[in-house]
This record gives sequence, C-alpha cells and structure tokens, in this order.
Amino acid sequence: MDDFVSQVSGVSALAEPARRALYLYVAAQPEPVSRDQAAEGVDLPRHTAKFHLDKLVEEGLLDTEFRRLSGRRGPGAGRPTKLYRRSVREVAVSLPPRHYDLAGQILARAVDAAARDGVPVLDAVQRAAAECGHRLGAEEPPRAGGSVLDDLAVTLAGLGYEPRVQDDVLVLANCPFHALARDHTALVCGMNLHLITALLDELGHTDVLARLNPAPERCCVTLA
Repeated sequence: MDDFVSQVSGVSALAEPARRALYLYVAAQPEPVSRDQAAEGVDLPRHTAKFHLDKLVEEGLLDTEFRRLSGRRGPGAGRPTKLYRRSVREVAVSLPPRHYDLAGQILARAVDAAARDGVPVLDAVQRAAAECGHRLGAEEPPRAGGSVLDDLAVTLAGLGYEPRVQDDVLVLANCPFHALARDHTALVCGMNLHLITALLDELGHTDVLARLNPAPERCCVTLA
C-alpha cells in the first residue's frame, strides 16, 4: 500500500502544467541543468521554476547535484550551482494492479536458461517462476496471530493478487499478468502456479495447496 501511495503521488505531481513542463524539459537535456536554464527553457519566472523543481525533487522524480559551471576551483571560484537531472526512479500506476515487470523478469531468465542449458523453454519458465517464488517468500517478514489463509492473503495482496477468503478457499480476484494470461493462457497460468507454489513452500505452508482453477474475471490459481 505504501508503494502504491508513493507511485500515485509521483504521478500526481506531474498533473500541474508548469511542473510537468519542467520535468519534460529536464528529462530531454543531455546534461543536468540549472534552475535558470530550466526557467528559461519553459518560459517561467526563476522563483516559480525553483519552487516546482524542488517539489519534483521531493517526489523523487528529479535528482540534484552541485557543480561550478565555470570550471574554476579554489578561492574566488564562486559557489557551486545546483543542477537538476531526471531521477532513475521509475513511476508506474496500474489499476487494477499489474506486474508485467515481474513477468518480464521471469521470462527473460527463462530464455537465458533455455539458451544456456538447452532445456525446453516451458521447463525453463516454470523453473524461473519457482526461483522467483522462493525469492519473494524469503523477503516476506514473519507473521503471527492470523489464520494461514489470512496471512497468505496479506502476502499475496502485496503482489497485486487481491485475495479473498471464500469458504476456506483463497480466491485471487486479480491477475497481475492479465494481458499476458489472456493471450498466452497456458504459459502464463503455469508460470503463475509455479510461482505461488514455490512461495508457499518458502513460507513453510505445506498444508496449503495451490491449483489451477480458472474462472472468468479472476486469477487462474486458487489456494485451499
């Protein structure tokens, strides 16, 4: 949830026209720019440009550095100038939540493994998905106090699955790989199953079974 709020905040910062113009100007420059250069580039007063540039820094969309533009050093060289450049932070908001970046990582690892080891691509995808599931499970903090399905619901909610407990079955109302699953159903649903199964194994939930149980408008995997 915190990441979602952070992403939305970053995107909403660009809704203000002057702020958006400054961001696009800075991003288009080959080198970091000063506030004077940015103000001139988008035809804004210097104090207005400073305000919006610093707001973009607060949101993590721009980074700053200090440098003497004259190239002079030592006494009399003057104060370094504050320069702005685009941040390496990536901002994306998708509703419902989608994680195509995660699917891309799994599939890229699978292609690399298939080319390197000569294994069938489908086997490589399943293996890469399981490795990802174990890694995600290892990153999860320990939880106590709730039922097994309730604890798993918290974990899977963080991955965008929108879990709901229905009659002792954990139904995943959202597929984070929806467009891929629609066009490549067998491949992506199998990847999903191996990812979640490995996640369960890493978390020690040997009493919970993930299985393919496709239905319209939800993830193909259920847990019970």
